[in-house]
Amino acid sequence: MSRVEYPGDFWKDYALVDSGDGAKLERFGPYTMIRPEPKALWRPSMGAGEWEKAAHVRFRPGAGFGKAGKEDSGTWERLRPMDDQWYIRYKGAQPGLDFQLRLGLTAFKHVGVFPEQAANWEYIYSRTKALGGHPKVLNLFAYTGAASLAAKAAGADVTHLDAVRQVVTWARGNMERSGMDGIRWLVEDALKFARREARRGNRYQGIILDPPAYGHGPDGEKWKLDECLFEMLETVAAILAPEHSFLVLNLYSNGYSPLLGETTVRQAFGGAGQMESGELALPDRFGKALPLSIFVRLER
Repeated sequence: MSRVEYPGDFWKDYALVDSGDGAKLERFGPYTMIRPEPKALWRPSMGAGEWEKAAHVRFRPGAGFGKAGKEDSGTWERLRPMDDQWYIRYKGAQPGLDFQLRLGLTAFKHVGVFPEQAANWEYIYSRTKALGGHPKVLNLFAYTGAASLAAKAAGADVTHLDAVRQVVTWARGNMERSGMDGIRWLVEDALKFARREARRGNRYQGIILDPPAYGHGPDGEKWKLDECLFEMLETVAAILAPEHSFLVLNLYSNGYSPLLGETTVRQAFGGAGQMESGELALPDRFGKALPLSIFVRLER
């Protein structure tokens, strides 16, 4: 049954203040920013002047914004003084789930964290804990590593893979800042790596997938979600342990529904195991719910 999950109210370092007119006003730690958000189809609850007064910085889309490969390109317009980089803390609902993330104003609209993913972090931590010991967890398309840190905090032996060296370095810094160590770092093409692991007969007790709509591997390998997702899932099915294991799939692409994600996973994995799906969303301070991604979770 599909459902909607939100970050807990206990997370004080993030807040979606308001949303609407294709944008969101959000606070990360001490700084508030305005960023584009195509899914915010409604009118804001606050006036434009109130947004400007509250914000430290605004992201201005560039000429290529919305085009494949340049989806989030643009520039930042500073409205009030702020640091180029800063840290926020995620202290979760469960004892021991506690890590820090460095944020920064990148050349795109992203800042180093997707806050709606907090519900997935909670699930990854609890499921890894339930497996006991030091289960092997593979995080593909792993970005700056919040999900890797959630698994590591629960005792997992974590392999973190991303195609972009700079974000892997960023993730390593987040691990060190959080007082953890021992994560295995890989700058790789995710599909190539998964195929190799399948050939080697390697198995993982947990696999996390958060693939982009479009992307490139370190050697120019092309990734297009619509064309590659099912093959990726079939390959991952070969390396996920048949028992006492879990899969988390997250999808941001417009047009993907929880039912579509669940059906795709079920077909790739042969229907075995317990499955749940839903949407990850952020509530603003005026009660508007901003849906941002869909998730599918499989437990064996």
